[in-house]
Amino acid sequence: MIDITIRGAGILGLSIAWVCVQRGAQVRIVDPFGAGAGSSGGVVGALAPHVPENWNPKKAFQLDSLLMAQGFWSDVADASGKNPGYIRSGRLQPIADEHALTLAHRRCDTAKELWGAHAKWRVEPATPTEWSPPSPTGWLIRDNLSALIHPRLATNALAAALKSRGVSIETDAADHGQTVWATGVHGLQMLSAAHHRSVGNGVKGQAAVFDHDAAGQPQLFIDGLHIVPHANGTVAIGSTSEREYTTPDQTDTQLDALIEKARAVFPTLKTARVIERWAGVRPRSRSRAPMLGAWPGRDGHFIANGGFKIGFGMAPKIAHVMADLLLEGKDTIPEGFEVSASF
Repeated sequence: MIDITIRGAGILGLSIAWVCVQRGAQVRIVDPFGAGAGSSGGVVGALAPHVPENWNPKKAFQLDSLLMAQGFWSDVADASGKNPGYIRSGRLQPIADEHALTLAHRRCDTAKELWGAHAKWRVEPATPTEWSPPSPTGWLIRDNLSALIHPRLATNALAAALKSRGVSIETDAADHGQTVWATGVHGLQMLSAAHHRSVGNGVKGQAAVFDHDAAGQPQLFIDGLHIVPHANGTVAIGSTSEREYTTPDQTDTQLDALIEKARAVFPTLKTARVIERWAGVRPRSRSRAPMLGAWPGRDGHFIANGGFKIGFGMAPKIAHVMADLLLEGKDTIPEGFEVSASF
């Protein structure tokens, strides 16, 4: 007997399935395209926290999830025998001017208050190395909460972990038990049509992969650009955010500009060869937070959508919150994440 049917084998659907299986539920996953076929099959994988100030439920939820990630992905790796590409290697950010430097020092104190002993946010001198980003002020922000993950390796590892527990991804099957709709952009379109109002939209992103080995180095965030060194000897950069687009899965001159920007702001990549160009459409809810909870008017149906750029970072906590709801009837969804917040 199936307790839960999960529609969608992206990062949210797979993560929810994994936690439910760990708690003893019988789960079926349905996705005609397989694991990570949509935006979860991207290339960047930056798991970066919000700035430690102006605290709110979304930031607190993300902090919990980032702190859960090590254990979550270790369990997946153990069960699957596959490396999901997770490393909590921190992040460096150059400080642009004196005003930003003042803010950065202030955030050292708020990080102590809000992150506690779990992680640190520090201001330190920029030491010239191959992987140190140029800084106009000579100072950098370093935090050790940021992590990175290889999205494709992670979704493959989750699918393998589930398979080890007897759960495969089916291309088509009927709903049995409670049904979770984790169907990304298509799901947002379906919700909008069903309720005659927009609950979210797809935002196209373009990213690139360089043939440059910086494994083990911290990720960089320079002038709005993520530069992520993966353990497989590549560096990913991204991404654009395009509300208007005609070719959802094709790259264009906007990615050319992003590549040139990466080489300009971080000269280490100037001679590195681009080995992959990626484009995909990510689900962004109207509230800009993930949408979690019961589907209004459809008994036994639930929604987990709107991961947008933070789906991988939020996935461990989202999976536990949804498992609480599905298996125990316990609603621990934070304010602003409820489905109603996007209607």
